[in-house]
Amino acid sequence: MSTTETTKQKPLWLLIEESILDLGAQGLSGENPEGAIQRMAGELDNTGYNVSRHGGNLLKLRWAFDSARQAGKPMLQDLNGAISELTLDGLTDLYGAAGSLIDDVGKTWPEVKSPECRPDIVKMIEAKKLDLMVAKAKEEDGDRGIRYLLEENVKEEVIIEQLGISEEKLKEVIDLIAAEKAERKRVAGLLKKVADKGNDEKIKYLFDNNVTESLIMEMAEVDQGAIDAVKKAMEEELKEQQRLAEEEAARKKAEKEGPALDDISNEDMLDHIEAIREIMEFSDVEKEIRTMCEQSAIPKALVDIAVSEPEKLDELEKNAEG
Repeated sequence: MSTTETTKQKPLWLLIEESILDLGAQGLSGENPEGAIQRMAGELDNTGYNVSRHGGNLLKLRWAFDSARQAGKPMLQDLNGAISELTLDGLTDLYGAAGSLIDDVGKTWPEVKSPECRPDIVKMIEAKKLDLMVAKAKEEDGDRGIRYLLEENVKEEVIIEQLGISEEKLKEVIDLIAAEKAERKRVAGLLKKVADKGNDEKIKYLFDNNVTESLIMEMAEVDQGAIDAVKKAMEEELKEQQRLAEEEAARKKAEKEGPALDDISNEDMLDHIEAIREIMEFSDVEKEIRTMCEQSAIPKALVDIAVSEPEKLDELEKNAEG
């Protein structure tokens, strides 16, 4: 884009004020004001505006130059100074802040209140706010700066350019924010289901549904102490559940293995030994023997002897017969 195309985007009044500002104090107070005006008019012609040969435009330049000479300084000096003092806290209401600034600067420079200037001054203040937001974003750690600008509805292409990040990085953060919003929506739905419950029950319910501690504290409005208390109670509950499960597993194992050798009655001992001998006539493979013995509900203690010390069965049988 050429210089003329770039400057043509600016309104004539602002280009005039920039020209006056560029003169400096010496040029503004010089002994040949007409010469200064003619030089500025010629330079402004190069911006795409016809000033030197356009009566109305040349008159605007003369008025602005005369006002600056009378004040002893360029109007843009005061305007830029006022804008430079703006802070983010003072720009929460952009148009309110713009109105206040225009009224303040307008006490010395009434022309800034004109319908021609006001929209452009608002744009200058918007640009200042963007600069302040970008500066704040750059001070943030990690992705917080990107998140901040997105929350402030800064355009994506501006974020990429101002923070020097890639489109992929911006998309990554946008997708992460979307996922977080979806999770908040899910948690809000979970909380509705336990809206009439106490905090402890709410916390436990959210834990059971894989909600993070930080989100529980935020959305259930509880503190870390409440979280820790519920976690401790849940740990004790899990320990009790584990103890009961282990007891049940041991009971089932004992039930499956059958009574110990000394707890088998003589009558049952004889029946089991007879059954074992029949099985061992059918197969001499330990795995097959154990499987068939298990199917016949023969106690494991007796099966262990049958596969390791089969000769001991005779002794057990003799003792059982009395």
